[in-house]
Amino acid sequence: MNLNTSQHTILAVDDTPTNIDVVKGVLADSYFIQAAVNGKMALKIIEKKKPDLILLDVMMPEMDGYEVCRRLKADEATRDIPIIFLTAKVDVKDETKGLELGAVDYITKPISPSILKERVKNHLELKQARDYLKKQNEILEQRVIERTKQMEELQDVAMVAMGSLAETRDPETGNHIRRTQRYVKLLANKLKDNPRFSHVLTPENITSIYKSAPLHDIGKVGVPDHILLKPGKLTEEEFDEMKKHTIYGRDAIFAAEGSISTADNFLLFAQEIAYSHQEKWDGSGYPEGLAGDDIPVSARLMAVADVYDALISRRVYKPPFPHEKAVAIILEGKGQHFDPDMVDAFMEIADDFYSVAQEFADSEDVMTQLKLHTHAANL
Repeated sequence: MNLNTSQHTILAVDDTPTNIDVVKGVLADSYFIQAAVNGKMALKIIEKKKPDLILLDVMMPEMDGYEVCRRLKADEATRDIPIIFLTAKVDVKDETKGLELGAVDYITKPISPSILKERVKNHLELKQARDYLKKQNEILEQRVIERTKQMEELQDVAMVAMGSLAETRDPETGNHIRRTQRYVKLLANKLKDNPRFSHVLTPENITSIYKSAPLHDIGKVGVPDHILLKPGKLTEEEFDEMKKHTIYGRDAIFAAEGSISTADNFLLFAQEIAYSHQEKWDGSGYPEGLAGDDIPVSARLMAVADVYDALISRRVYKPPFPHEKAVAIILEGKGQHFDPDMVDAFMEIADDFYSVAQEFADSEDVMTQLKLHTHAANL
């Protein structure tokens, strides 16, 4: 970083023209010199074009140098301009006051040309170094932001890809993980200001829950095909085996978590969702028969999202239900299958769920759902 002095502008502010002439005589060969004979004029000049350094007299009428300095340092646009006081005031208190206001130096009159030259040169070099470091920090910060975004995108892709493993075992689920992920986010945002949930549903946690939602059925990769794809009703033994997908999912995510050095919220939520999304509010669910608030909030959100999507989607054992019927079934499960407050919130945004269902509908179900919805609306 070589200092190119010809590119730097120095503003000299002094109510005595001869003092400005002295400054010009010392510095004009190396810098472009602007002049102001009072503080108000100086501020107007600075507003139009910021100088690289200001040489500022203290004792001026109407607005003294201290007030000019105070105003410049209070403005984010001008606070980084180096200010050197040039003054006949030699008291230590005066110098201390100037430095406390943000000046970088304090030169007493009469001015020594060699001292003025060197101090101006030094402070311009320091400013240039600070500006360079600031720019480098901004570049680094931007790179960190870009890298973080890339990592988050890779994380999202990985979660969806892992969740899609379950879809490859159960092809009729189609866009199920994409829809449920968005249902969960809608419901969480609706509930975030509810005192029962606000401590959990912070913006950061909602993002983590959204990211982890695709893993809710990852454990289905461990369920045998003859059970997972059976078109008819499962036997008791088969259903017991199907229930194990919650355990398989939790264990798989727990094993993955063990391979990283620090725990991440989205993996913690992923474990909760995979393991507990089949629990029911009244304690009749599985795998542990948890009830009420013992069921993690993330899993309760997923329960509503998962059941709604299962109801409106085609399955090997059922055709898709119309949105209205799915909503009615969710409402019927209030206080039994689902957290009552979550059902109330769902009822307020049920139309948003339907919009997501239409946007990410499986191709063979688009016309079916449209016909069902139109038919129900005409009843």
